Amino acid sequence: MDKVYLDNAATTQVRESVIVKMQDALANFYGNPSSTHSYGRSAKTAIESARKTIAKHMNAHPSEIIFTSGGTEADNMILRCAVRDLGVTTIIITKIEHHAVLHTAENLEKESGVALHYVDLDDFGNPKLDHLEVLLKQDDTKKLVSLMHVNNEIGNKIDIDAFCNLCKEHDALFHSDTVQSIGHYEWDVQKTPADFLTAAAHKFHGPKGIGFAFIKRNSGMGCMISGGAQERGHRAGTEAFHNIVGLEEAFIAAYDHLDEERDYVSGLKKYFVENLTAQIPEVKFNGHSGDMEKSTYTLTNVCLPVSKEKALMLLFHLDMKGIACSKGSACQSGSDAGSHVLSQILSEEDLQKPSLRFSFSKYNTKEELDYTIAMLKEFVES
Repeated sequence: MDKVYLDNAATTQVRESVIVKMQDALANFYGNPSSTHSYGRSAKTAIESARKTIAKHMNAHPSEIIFTSGGTEADNMILRCAVRDLGVTTIIITKIEHHAVLHTAENLEKESGVALHYVDLDDFGNPKLDHLEVLLKQDDTKKLVSLMHVNNEIGNKIDIDAFCNLCKEHDALFHSDTVQSIGHYEWDVQKTPADFLTAAAHKFHGPKGIGFAFIKRNSGMGCMISGGAQERGHRAGTEAFHNIVGLEEAFIAAYDHLDEERDYVSGLKKYFVENLTAQIPEVKFNGHSGDMEKSTYTLTNVCLPVSKEKALMLLFHLDMKGIACSKGSACQSGSDAGSHVLSQILSEEDLQKPSLRFSFSKYNTKEELDYTIAMLKEFVES
């Protein structure tokens, strides 16, 4: 095969309907949404329509949806503004959060004197609910807990309702990086009463450079980017109208086709896990990524029985065969530091072996998976 794209957790192929919608926006709706003339009003109306569409799907109020440049900005906005505006002096996370949360929390510890605590993990990389309760009880400071719903490297899913409700019991704010789950799972913010959530369109077949933050009404949170009064005063700057309508189209399509596409992609992952295990019995699945119930249906993370020296050529080998996947997270692929997630859960022996993340979408086929497994087996046995 010429090309096999199995890096959908990094970014997804844009749907054709999204491209058409964005082309129309760029060609015909070029007015500044803040302008009062008809060109501006047309753009503004479409932006507010997108906001209402997302809010309706999530059972939120439109004013709670704030458009951002993506998940990283949204995570930064929420953590930083919670400290500055909401009196948060203690942040609680895990050591396997996305760097947008992990590094922001670490920087806030240095810059603002925030107390930073880490929830213990079990052997599979799941945060321990009982340890979070200990951390919540240890003092009376204002706390923000930030735990991602689906881990972007190993795919583990937390019981977000349990963690969210525990935080409410202890009067702590709760944020979840839901970049890997919004667009793939249903959301009802009335049933899952998080204070803050984040999303990125390019994770569910939308454009890059656009996402949103869910910020509960009357939170008291201000802006991180100062200037104009766009986005209810939460984010200054002329809105990326074409990206926002692309986000809306991708969001609508994701939920209109959620059941059928989830069934299809789940089938791909199950097929990959079963056949890879059959062809390479020594393979290991990191975290819960091989478990169809305890991890997301969109990705798996595998540890291959290959020496450290040979492992250096693995990604090159796969790329030469036309196969795209990730070593750890694409967000850190320019670094040789290794995966901060895997370093928390793997043995020293397994850390010397190559681990790869394969992530799936509606555009993949079983034939592509057969080819990928054959190439992996060829490399392992060579």
